[in-house]
Amino acid sequence: MKLEVRDLPGQLLEALKPISEVGGNIKSVIHKRDPLSENGTLDVQIQLELPEGKLDEMLDLIKRSNVNILRVGEEQHLIRKSFILIGHLLHTDLSDTVQKIDDTGFAEVGELSMVMPAINEPTSAKMTIKSDSLKDIDRALDILRDIAVKKDILIIEPLEDF
Repeated sequence: MKLEVRDLPGQLLEALKPISEVGGNIKSVIHKRDPLSENGTLDVQIQLELPEGKLDEMLDLIKRSNVNILRVGEEQHLIRKSFILIGHLLHTDLSDTVQKIDDTGFAEVGELSMVMPAINEPTSAKMTIKSDSLKDIDRALDILRDIAVKKDILIIEPLEDF
């Protein structure tokens, strides 16, 4: 679920309280300040579990607390970490590397951008891995490290902190 809350003290608590009131369980909360936001709001992504049949009641409670609901859905893998890979990525089958992460079922490659300076020169790529937990991100990173050793790829990790 994605919400828009006013960037004021106590607003995040007001947004989360309805989840507790219907017996929901919050699995993760991600909110980031956008310094370019001109309307004084920030987006909050929440991963949660609800008892059967409690979604409508929770949404009504959230709306009554003056929190804007941007999206309700099945989005998973809210935790992300990015890495730089350097090596002959295309010659060593980058799609195979991505597939091995995606096949885990607990993590997936969410973004991939690449710079190729010249034929036969090492390529660099920024790879973002998404998952539901830091533990699973670390498990995916272990797989990526094993692949990197076999394919002679350098990994620079991670690019952001949690």
